[in-house]
Amino acid sequence: MTSSIPVAPPRAAAGSALQAVLLDMDGTLVDTEGFWWEVEVAVFAELGHQLLEEYREVVVGGPMARSASFLIQATGAKIALTELTVLLNARFSEMIGRGVPLMPGARRLLAELAAHKIPAALVSASHREIIDRVLLTLGPENFALTVAGDETERTKPYPDPYLLAAARLGAEPGRCAVVEDTLTGVTAAEAAGCRVVAVPSVAPIPPASGRTVVGSLEEVDLGFLRGLITGMHRPVH
Repeated sequence: MTSSIPVAPPRAAAGSALQAVLLDMDGTLVDTEGFWWEVEVAVFAELGHQLLEEYREVVVGGPMARSASFLIQATGAKIALTELTVLLNARFSEMIGRGVPLMPGARRLLAELAAHKIPAALVSASHREIIDRVLLTLGPENFALTVAGDETERTKPYPDPYLLAAARLGAEPGRCAVVEDTLTGVTAAEAAGCRVVAVPSVAPIPPASGRTVVGSLEEVDLGFLRGLITGMHRPVH
């Protein structure tokens, strides 16, 4: 991907193979995947449609346009994609305004990265307005930059958001560790050439060569992430 944004030199500590850590938001750092589903169920109920539980695994972690388009097609709801997208974002924004719970281990990991001056980026398929609200809980000072789903021509599962984040940080994708909770996000990060640790939230993430899967963010610390780059960790399935 090309970018007109000037590329800065890597800001990670000298001698460290790990140049940056790129983190997903919903379901990875904050426990909001259930919020999205609750909003989608409520909105479609008002439209006269019941969402099947099996739809949840299809829409989790995906960009808003793709998820909304799938739900319209699956239910036959009479609503335009643009109208539904605005409605879902507005409802979700209202819901997170009442507080956003962090995933276990999230606060500790962000503090550790900041203490060791490892550049961190928040890379989400959520729109900018949603990210900015969640940042009030996560702490904007914990991130060197943020990339929203409505700020790239293609978002996850395409590699563009992760390639953009790495370029803006002046980091090589292969020396960036990515933390993701969905197959959509993992696919994007792996396509970008990043080293990925998956922490599944709503749906399981299948094994794949070179993919590291853990049960909780509490298992992930700076030493673990450095090990992804140096090859000290064997993939866990």
